Amino acid sequence: MTTAAELSPFAVEDVAPRSESRVVEFMLVGGGTIVLFPIAWILRKMLGIDDAELAAGFLTFWAAYVINDPHFAVTYLLFYRDVRARVTSRDLPAMQRARFVVSGFVIPALLAVWAGIAMWRHSAPMLGWMIQLMYLLVGWHYVKQGFGVLTVLAARRKVRVSARERIAFLAHAYAGWAYAWASPAMPAGEFEEKGIVYAAFAHPRWLEVATGAVFAASTIALAVVMVAERRRLGRFLPFAPVAGLLITVWLWTIYSSIDPVMRYLIPALHSIQYLYFVWLLRRNEARSFEGPPTFGKPAAVRIGFLAVTALGLGWLLFRGIPTFLDDFCVAKPPRGVLPDDLGVTPWFAIFFVIVSIHHYFMDSVIWRRENPETRFLVEAQLHA
Repeated sequence: MTTAAELSPFAVEDVAPRSESRVVEFMLVGGGTIVLFPIAWILRKMLGIDDAELAAGFLTFWAAYVINDPHFAVTYLLFYRDVRARVTSRDLPAMQRARFVVSGFVIPALLAVWAGIAMWRHSAPMLGWMIQLMYLLVGWHYVKQGFGVLTVLAARRKVRVSARERIAFLAHAYAGWAYAWASPAMPAGEFEEKGIVYAAFAHPRWLEVATGAVFAASTIALAVVMVAERRRLGRFLPFAPVAGLLITVWLWTIYSSIDPVMRYLIPALHSIQYLYFVWLLRRNEARSFEGPPTFGKPAAVRIGFLAVTALGLGWLLFRGIPTFLDDFCVAKPPRGVLPDDLGVTPWFAIFFVIVSIHHYFMDSVIWRRENPETRFLVEAQLHA
């Protein structure tokens, strides 16, 4: 979900979810975090911090096969479906077509060349810079998705996010991204990611303080705008959309390490949030073509096929292909000899980083309101 995913409440019936569905929807888009925090605390008290972290790590490692990995893979299935028509169609704005070209072809080509040169030069530092780019952009991706939650859920409840609210929430989200990236302050040093040992530059104390001050100011400004819009429009924005954004910014992006057990669960919660909107989009789209005159395949069949395909592609991208390359293309050090800074699984690291970064860019295109398919996010049923 992206910052440009703001949608108008379409004049259709059955847009807003029923009250019993809203609780489930809230839990899926971030509300489950509030429930999991006390559970994580209980686990730490019952098992101890080491065993609790071990249990969480074990659970999330295997859950990644069916949650995290498919969440990345399904973006490829959404993005490249009819991509040629999207690039050439005159029905789309020229800027949107350009975004498809850049995110779909230019970005992955640049990343592939970057990784190829790094492997050819056997350069851990080059891959380290790519890893640092991933960490810079992941916060951008999280808060943009959080803003998408706000706008889409508000539209589903037939409430329009005003221009002032949009600016205030966006400023708060971006300030949160900057503060999360700048903190905690730390000196330059060596770090390890997926077996790659690299040198990361320092995050100075002044940067943490400056971004923290901007974030605090954005919080105050957001509160002022919400109160002012309440007086002007006679309403606050619905709870679930606002909570979905604030949970994403505050608990998933900035303070994601306040509980060591929850730190393992946040990527899965983010993926569930994303997959809910994929399900919503494809379910409503499939329903719109079930009846006359197209009589398309049932929504359950289409969603099931998409799910199975995403599972398979996720396994190939994060397990099958990189494992094959690491096993057959990477020389292993002799017994008793430590590997160099590239480690023994550089291809696993490369695929993880490239797919992650590419996912961020594809995501910023397919969920924009300029993409006609996003209308299915708020329309419960349409007929072709």
